[in-house]
Amino acid sequence: MSNPPKQREYFLDSIRAWLMLLGIPFHLSLIYSSHQWHVNSVTTSAGLTLFNDFIHAFRMQVFFVISGYFSYMLFQRYPIKRWWKVRVLRVGIPMLAAIPLLTLPQFLMLLSVKGQAQGWHLLSGYEKYNTLVWELISHLWFLLVLIVLTTLGMALFKYLDKAHGEKKQQVTKTPSLVRLSLLFLLFGVLYAGLRRLILIFYPALLSDGLFNFVVMQTLFYLPFFVLGALIFKQESLKALFTAPSVGCTLGAAFALIAYILNQRYGDGDAWMYETESCITMMMGLWMVNVVFSLGYRLLNIQSARITYFVNASLFLYLVHHPLTLFFGAYITPLISSNLLGFFLGLVFVVGIALILYEIHLRIPLLRFLLSGKPKSPNKSDPKSR
Repeated sequence: MSNPPKQREYFLDSIRAWLMLLGIPFHLSLIYSSHQWHVNSVTTSAGLTLFNDFIHAFRMQVFFVISGYFSYMLFQRYPIKRWWKVRVLRVGIPMLAAIPLLTLPQFLMLLSVKGQAQGWHLLSGYEKYNTLVWELISHLWFLLVLIVLTTLGMALFKYLDKAHGEKKQQVTKTPSLVRLSLLFLLFGVLYAGLRRLILIFYPALLSDGLFNFVVMQTLFYLPFFVLGALIFKQESLKALFTAPSVGCTLGAAFALIAYILNQRYGDGDAWMYETESCITMMMGLWMVNVVFSLGYRLLNIQSARITYFVNASLFLYLVHHPLTLFFGAYITPLISSNLLGFFLGLVFVVGIALILYEIHLRIPLLRFLLSGKPKSPNKSDPKSR
């Protein structure tokens, strides 16, 4: 590929870092929410439940749009085989390294906390395998999905390039936000229909961890990943999402209300999850506009502090989960106030995570394993994202 690189998009770097770091308050608020998690406080907080629902309803959709954007940007710079290798190693090495270093100790800790270690031998071979898939991949699932999407991107991005070449002499009309909303609603309905068919004919498949991560999660986030690539390709589409839209803001607000009502009053044995897929598909699209337009105006600057957290965001996300569970299991019961516990948890998790980040920067092997970067990267190469 010989396409000249575009100017660095600082606001997208910042948004991506913030979305990663939002995983910390998201999981901490989960401890104090009304949702059942690995560890929960004795009493629940309505405010922290609402906060948790808000983050969960849009965060990963916007994240995968940005991932698609940066993935296609690098696709234009590298030969396709090198592009695949760079992208997969960048996320695959931290994912594989985090399993023995982070999620396995986390799993063993949870077995001890819940008193389930003695019942492990009673599980069947498949039950042990499936439990390990769920628990060891855990919060690393998005890295696995990125690997799958990158592999699919080898064909998808070649098709986008071919389609772009065939229409190069034509004026490409930018779809409106209304048209995109209808399209994403269709994606949500199709996804919901697929889930319902699986539930009718082979319900056990939905409980399989590997199938859930590799197939179901990939299918849900695929439209957002492709949208990110299209935003990179078409400046007019990028302008559409970086310009504030009252419709998207109001739509996201109504979608959040619908999401919360579905969480509170939906029936998991009925159409709750299918309804959720349609709502979050739409909210994800609308929040791309809300987040991009705000980020474009507020975060489109070069800053050493922002760059630090951009570089640290993946590591902080990786280590925050076991730290959060440790806090929830051993420290939360000692704090009577949910709000105080939440803020003390932020200080505890972020503080220790930053200390660990600085330590890992000084150990080349850990830097490579948990950040996917060598000690002294080749500055002549485009930065992997």
